[in-house]
Amino acid sequence: MTLGTFVVGLILAVVVGLIVTVMIRDKRNGKSVQCGGNCKNCGGHCH
Repeated sequence: MTLGTFVVGLILAVVVGLIVTVMIRDKRNGKSVQCGGNCKNCGGHCH
């Protein structure tokens, strides 16, 4: 494995980890990926 491959893999892992962290935090705060936080129009499938 070259240094460049390692660095790119590390950067991708950090970005994916940050995305997952934000998604978990948003879910805990009542926001949802499906309805974008507009739960009055989602029909109840957000939570």
